Amino acid sequence: MAQKGVQLDRETFSCSICLDLLKDPVTVPCGHSYCMNCIQTHWDKEDEKRVYSCPQCRQTFTPRPVLLKNTMLADLVEELKKTGLQAAPADHCYAGAEDVACDVCTGRKLKACKSCLQCLISYCEKDLQLHYDSPAFKKHKLVEPSKKLQENVCSRHDEVMKIFCRTDQQSICYLCLMDEHKGHDTVSAAAERTERQRELGVSRQNIQQRIQDREKDVKLLQQQVEAVNRSADKAVEDSEKIFTQLIRLMEERRSDVKQQVRSQQEAEVSRVRELQEKLEQENTELKRRDADLEELSLTEDHNQFLHDYPSLSPLRESTDSSSIKIRPLRYFEAVTAAVSEVRDKLQDVLRETWTNISQTVTEVDVLLPQPQPKTRAEFLQYSCDITLDPNTANTLLLLSDGNRKATFMSKGQSYSSHPDRFTGWWQVLSRESLTGRCYWEVERRGRGVHVAVAYKNISRAGDECGFGYNDKSWALYCDNNSYNFMYNNVHTPVSGPLSSRVGVYLDHRAGILSFYSISKTMTLLHRVQTTFTQPLYAGLRFCNYGDTAELCKVK
Repeated sequence: MAQKGVQLDRETFSCSICLDLLKDPVTVPCGHSYCMNCIQTHWDKEDEKRVYSCPQCRQTFTPRPVLLKNTMLADLVEELKKTGLQAAPADHCYAGAEDVACDVCTGRKLKACKSCLQCLISYCEKDLQLHYDSPAFKKHKLVEPSKKLQENVCSRHDEVMKIFCRTDQQSICYLCLMDEHKGHDTVSAAAERTERQRELGVSRQNIQQRIQDREKDVKLLQQQVEAVNRSADKAVEDSEKIFTQLIRLMEERRSDVKQQVRSQQEAEVSRVRELQEKLEQENTELKRRDADLEELSLTEDHNQFLHDYPSLSPLRESTDSSSIKIRPLRYFEAVTAAVSEVRDKLQDVLRETWTNISQTVTEVDVLLPQPQPKTRAEFLQYSCDITLDPNTANTLLLLSDGNRKATFMSKGQSYSSHPDRFTGWWQVLSRESLTGRCYWEVERRGRGVHVAVAYKNISRAGDECGFGYNDKSWALYCDNNSYNFMYNNVHTPVSGPLSSRVGVYLDHRAGILSFYSISKTMTLLHRVQTTFTQPLYAGLRFCNYGDTAELCKVK
């Protein structure tokens, strides 16, 4: 409880301006107390009005009150310092190396819970209470603890930067407005934030819509992948069945040929062997008769010879040897020739049909090419939000209107050094890369502007870095009298209606780049058909002082 009392005392004896313990405390006529230096500084800013107010209750005083040190209050503050000022509440955390520390705490710093954009100070929970209790601070903007508060302070004038210079695209203080930014297009930081917030909202809507579109596309592609897999699996399965049937048919035909050959072989061999046996039997009988005749012929007794001769049986009719005809030694060679003929014909059929099958397989394409847009409404479906990259702009180019507009100046701009900056030509690239299908329009003013696209790795110095003078960029030169297309230092005259607005359409995948004259009608000026190997960036190049070109917001 005693510790809590110390907390209360500290809050009671703190200055509501600096939020620290009172130093040389003074009390103004309304009864509120402040550090003498804090209230004097506050009133110094009100000298022009000649009306002085209390920062807490807003009571006004005229003339400016004379302030004297409140000695009793000063003594109380000193006593408070002696009785426990350094004690930190036990339920608070001290700030570590990665934390934002409270700027009010003395001694060991507590962790800040909020930062004030008006005070440019970070507060712990205890020191922040005054912002909630005091009417003077309730309108202050509190944000999450930030280590970058000092970035809101002008480095030249040590004042809070509450103004935004649209001409130079930077935050400034009110003293800068009177000095180097005098006459520039300026608004309050809050107004610029509102405008940018609106643009950010539109950008987020576009991004969210594109996310939804991409998610639909991804889902569709996933469905296509599954469909392709199913179709391929079925094709392989069906092909396997068909080839299995073909193999089975070939096996059956092979078996039939084998069976027929073996059957015919067996029949022919059986017939030949039957005849062979008959001939062998006849030959045996002839040999036996020949032996009997030989024996009779050797009989010396004439009567016995004559007696035995009639008893010899007559010979059987001999087999006609002329009926036995042996074919030439070919036998089943004709079968081999017939099978070979089938094989050759099948090879021819497979060779012819395989070409068709292979072509059919390679013609499968899930991502069918979409038709190119024809009307301006169709082109606008591919419109993209493009801004110019200050890091690539030549120092004689002034960027404005949210980095959408470029002007060729006679005086160099104070850009920081950057390796992406063009030094050889007065040109600039977009911040955003371009792939897929993109459409944008350029509004030009002046005697000569190049509307171009280029690869990121285009050279930044020398004559070869100019848009259209190399093989890394394509440019349409537009002046008041004509058009001229340029690529790799080749110039091609282009005819078409003259207009201050040029439309550019890119289909990166298809390798199409088209330029259009935009007025009441949309007229094709020049089309390029090529192969793009890298993402492209929109580009602008200038020839004459005062020329301007702006990337239009198209819907």
